[in-house]
Amino acid sequence: MQNKGFVKVFAVLLTIVCAFYLSFSFVTRHYMKLAAEDPQGETHYLDSMQNERVYLGNYTLKQCREMEIGLGLDLKGGMNVILEVSVPEVVKTLADHKTDEAFNQAVANAAKAQVSSQKDFVTLFVEEYHKLAPGKRLAEIFATQQLRDKVSAQSTDAEVERVLRSEIKSAVANSYNVLRTRIDRFGVVQPNIQELEGGMGRIMVELPGIKEPERVRKLLQGSANLEFWETFNGQEIAPYLMEADAKAALALESETKADSTQVAEPAQQPEAKADSATATNLADSLASALKGEQAKAASQQATDDMRKQHPLLSLLQVSQGGGGIAGYALGRDTAAINRVLAMPEVKNVLPKELRLMWGVKPIDTKTSTYELYAIRVTERDGRAPLEGDVVTSASDGYDQFGKPCVHMNMNTEGARRWAQLTKQNINRSIAIVLDGYVYSAPNVMNEITGGQSQITGNFTLEDTKDLANVLNSGKMPAPAHIVQEDIVGPSLGQESINQGFVSFIVALVLLMVYLCAMYGFIPGMVANMALIFNFFFTLGILSSFQAALTMSGIAGMVLSLGMAVDANVLIYERAKEELRLGKNVKDALQDGYKNAFSAIFDSNLTSILTGIILFFFGTGPIRGFATTLIIGIACSFFTAVFMTRLVYDHYMSKNKWLNLTFTTSISKNLMVNPKYNFMGHIKGYLSTFGIIILVCVASFATRGLSQSIDFTGGRNFVVVFDQDVQPETVRELLEEKFDDSNVQVIALGTDDRKLRISTNYRIEENDPNVDSEIEAVLYDALSKGKLLSDGVTLEQFIDRDNHTGGSIISSQKVGPSIAEDMKVAAIWAVVLALIAIFLYILLRFRNVAYSVGSVVALAVDTVLVIGAYSLCYGWMPFSLEVDQTFIGAVLTVIGYSINDKVVIFDRVREYFGLYPKRDHFRLFNDSLNTTLARTLNTGQSTLIVLICIFILGGDSIRSFSFAMILGVVFGTFSSLFVAAPVAYLVMGNKLKKQDTEVPATEAGK
Repeated sequence: MQNKGFVKVFAVLLTIVCAFYLSFSFVTRHYMKLAAEDPQGETHYLDSMQNERVYLGNYTLKQCREMEIGLGLDLKGGMNVILEVSVPEVVKTLADHKTDEAFNQAVANAAKAQVSSQKDFVTLFVEEYHKLAPGKRLAEIFATQQLRDKVSAQSTDAEVERVLRSEIKSAVANSYNVLRTRIDRFGVVQPNIQELEGGMGRIMVELPGIKEPERVRKLLQGSANLEFWETFNGQEIAPYLMEADAKAALALESETKADSTQVAEPAQQPEAKADSATATNLADSLASALKGEQAKAASQQATDDMRKQHPLLSLLQVSQGGGGIAGYALGRDTAAINRVLAMPEVKNVLPKELRLMWGVKPIDTKTSTYELYAIRVTERDGRAPLEGDVVTSASDGYDQFGKPCVHMNMNTEGARRWAQLTKQNINRSIAIVLDGYVYSAPNVMNEITGGQSQITGNFTLEDTKDLANVLNSGKMPAPAHIVQEDIVGPSLGQESINQGFVSFIVALVLLMVYLCAMYGFIPGMVANMALIFNFFFTLGILSSFQAALTMSGIAGMVLSLGMAVDANVLIYERAKEELRLGKNVKDALQDGYKNAFSAIFDSNLTSILTGIILFFFGTGPIRGFATTLIIGIACSFFTAVFMTRLVYDHYMSKNKWLNLTFTTSISKNLMVNPKYNFMGHIKGYLSTFGIIILVCVASFATRGLSQSIDFTGGRNFVVVFDQDVQPETVRELLEEKFDDSNVQVIALGTDDRKLRISTNYRIEENDPNVDSEIEAVLYDALSKGKLLSDGVTLEQFIDRDNHTGGSIISSQKVGPSIAEDMKVAAIWAVVLALIAIFLYILLRFRNVAYSVGSVVALAVDTVLVIGAYSLCYGWMPFSLEVDQTFIGAVLTVIGYSINDKVVIFDRVREYFGLYPKRDHFRLFNDSLNTTLARTLNTGQSTLIVLICIFILGGDSIRSFSFAMILGVVFGTFSSLFVAAPVAYLVMGNKLKKQDTEVPATEAGK
């Protein structure tokens, strides 16, 4: 074996790297266990430890949690959404909301057409505008104040179109940055946020572990507005915070005594206009007392008592300075402070012109301390005196002290109002607010004229770059709407973990037993060693990429193990052939590796090609599956071809293992020199497949397919009940509530306690409150139908982690526009996969016959799988809906099935070189016979894995594994009875006539 030293070094280095990245998961698990045992709660422990160095003296707990192998939503629970920035609103804003009838009608028509069109909004808008206003130029609409440097009255339509695309891209980038900041503040570990390619204005957000979907919906769909506010100083606000603290304490005390017939008289409270020095001293004493109490507290009761007496000031340190800061608080306490400030009794105490807003980032990362700013409302309409629409440009740079800052320029009107605002607030702070959070509150030293200024603060260079981008795009409000949503409850995620783990272990054990039973203990265990290293390397590489492991990813990993066996089967079968020719074990094994290499390489590469297409055309779980499959195939190639050979070379160089036969008593006489006349019945084979395809097409034309909301648009709710419930009963109840909409209800699993409810009710509405309203309607219908247990509230029903009394445990939403895009993307994915394979086979085999044979057989596989779903849906005990996962299964079938074709055609190509004078009829027959054992063994080993996934993997991937089982069976038959015959026929009628004259005995009857 050449390059043996390189393979050893690479294997060692890869092992070290994978072990390093996987070690973070063990460290994190240790501290998560300690957090669960902490008496003050898991969140308190993690907050206090997140910036402590806990590993190798260099990595903090926060870094360890970020670098561990993450769990996807279906394993950990959480929320996945695709947001679509409202491009029509951006265009309207760029046009200064003109009332031109043709313009507004063109925007409305383009928005409506985009639902079913593959063109982007700008293209559709321009086309519509030219239809409605022929002869008019776009510059008449978009030569506005904010675009004056980019669009003039002389600008051509093409130039204006380019500007629109650029401004829309900027708006989407701004929305992305705002979302990133919001989510970072939300405290989600390992969030995934990315702009989706090919979908203008679409942003995907994955939030593992989220338990408050409604809160997240509001967080993500809020508008991104830049504002400049005047502020109070801390001393002015302190007395009000003191009184608010007292009022809150009384209100909370009265709640605990609600059943009492008498209410205690309130204690005398300090006047709101109390001397600021007195208020500050009192706040200081309370803070000092709190610190003393906490330091001396021997139990949680002392802290609880303090918080009852001072629900606000026990959490908020009142500011003693004269700036715009009202106080300071730990990040973990901000939610509790917000609840206190939202109390009606507290609102009545605070001045109407006061708004309290948090700083966007902690001033002390070690303690995670945030500032609470006191915003002064001075305008009658409650709006900020200056907004982001006046900012023309912003750039990141450095201030006079060499610290990162943002340089900002305003238009003429903005410069005038900015000068007026700064003149009125000399020696006071002006807060720069984005979407309700204060980014900076610089102190004004003098009037600033000319519309130029600096924004300074506790910024890094990356912060100023992001802030400059926000300021540049902040002038364009771009509302975002959720067009696709998946929510999985944490307990359902744990159930998926258990199912995935069990299916993986069982599949791995059965594969190991199968290999030992077919090829002997030593060859079987060497191949098993390769499987274990394959699994280890795959996990390690996933962890190094910080990719999340999903249930579909586990399925991809298990499937890659089944496909990894193919390489070992090819090598062992070739070695057995060489042994039958009289070679010794050492030479036979060496020739086995050598002769099998091209088939292994080609089959693996074609599978990776389909995986890459799957990755680029899929979203969410499909991408997770594709990522794991690609990594698994690459690792299997290295472990099966190179690592196993190192093991054999090591032992055989010491004259060990020289008596291997790669057979057992079970397999010794199986498929030894088969002589089937595959090519003698071509017409019969093709006619049979033709009839089956006609049946599938007829079913498709008459019954169609059961399409999921991925392709039709709508909502799915998986609801678990405490009693057996008939799907038809639920459907009748909901049809009364969901007027003029489709409702489908199917049972999941073997019992009737878990149902999936699908509906397109109000799916076209973009109101952020629609999702909550539909959940309420669903609760009302099921509750009145006596299907929920008595006493179950709406809050319990929508709690994804509550499985008692009846509740939603997961939900999914797909908007009509994204559903149409998914349908088109699915078709393109399958077509491109077939084209890519056709071209690769043509490139490698240099004969179009092989490409045609392969693609025709793959097309047959695809039609048969889709036809089976059309024929079987409705009477199978599990869902056979066509969704993204099904398309992923079809592409995986293509990737798997091509392996068979490549191996057979590789043998045909080899025989053409070895026996150039032998007739082609016999060559094809011999090639099919000599590869038959490999074809059947690989199919059997893959079926073992798929059956494990089908039975043990759970409802979420049962349909996927069923499609794969069909694909493996159909793919095996199509390799033998479609691909090879079609390739033979394409090689020409002349060769066919010549070859069929060969006597039957020579043909190998």
